[in-house]
Amino acid sequence: MKNASWSLSAFLQEYFSDHLLRHRHVSENTVKAYRDAWRLFLQFLLSRRGLRPSALAVADLAATDVLAFLDDLEAKRGNGASTRNTRLAAIRGAVTHALDRDPTLPPEVHGILAIPVKRTPRRTLGFLTRPEVDAVLDAPDARRWSGRRDRILLETLYNTGARVSELAGARAGDLLGDARHLRLHGKGRKERVVPLWKRTAAGLRRWIRDNGLTPEQPLFPNARGVAITRSGIEKRMMVAVQAAAGRCTSLASRKIGPHTFRHTTAMHLLEAGVDLAVIALWLGHERLETTNVYITSSMAMKEKALGVLQAPNAVHKRFRPRDSLLAFLEGL
Repeated sequence: MKNASWSLSAFLQEYFSDHLLRHRHVSENTVKAYRDAWRLFLQFLLSRRGLRPSALAVADLAATDVLAFLDDLEAKRGNGASTRNTRLAAIRGAVTHALDRDPTLPPEVHGILAIPVKRTPRRTLGFLTRPEVDAVLDAPDARRWSGRRDRILLETLYNTGARVSELAGARAGDLLGDARHLRLHGKGRKERVVPLWKRTAAGLRRWIRDNGLTPEQPLFPNARGVAITRSGIEKRMMVAVQAAAGRCTSLASRKIGPHTFRHTTAMHLLEAGVDLAVIALWLGHERLETTNVYITSSMAMKEKALGVLQAPNAVHKRFRPRDSLLAFLEGL
């Protein structure tokens, strides 16, 4: 079966339906991300090179086309390096599977795996101060049903450090032990259980009771009774942040999203002295290296370390240049 006529259409259907879902058990979000990358790539081949996706063979894939597609993402769609790298990873994942099944595919296919990722700047993580968190949590209008939901949703987001997709997918039955713990369904179908503060637990119990939620119903429904979406959570957070900025002016110039709360949880745990390995488990990080980034962003920890370090006793002598030209050059 593996030859120049091996259909790309048949391969991708097997890759998505069988390999990713049945064998690797990847999450729905991962499947969607990979699907979007391939959809954009095939649309690019159709529009720029006139290649009908359904007529392509796996052997027709080439590194030059993938590179042109990645350049187009940046030039025409305005995507950054991180989005480019994500699309490349999705394409390379499928190509790796194809080469595992048929190593005799042409060198042009093998070349796709040699395409390097682009280096991206490592920005300092943004997180909220405790007064800013309090202002956002107090912003929703408790007189409205949506306001009461938003308040307990945001408090749960801060308490757990959950990804927005994890909170959107939570069910009432994911509250365990009289609402003292919340089970989260994370990336790659992995589950973890995080503890809840007494106040958060009490608020969630009251929310479930007041709304008569059954274990299978979404923990945070929208007005239609179905689970609130990721974009819905983002929009409700924007509303809360805008309302909070009226009394907490530092929020007015900040770009804040649900992931900011995740970073905030991690930073506050770290500054409270919680071990980094525990924070990694709390956030659902597979590798401790992923959590290490919070250390580099914690100014409080850096200042604490500076306080322990003794300043040198050496006297700094001022350099005095020998003549006016040297003085001019030194002053530039």
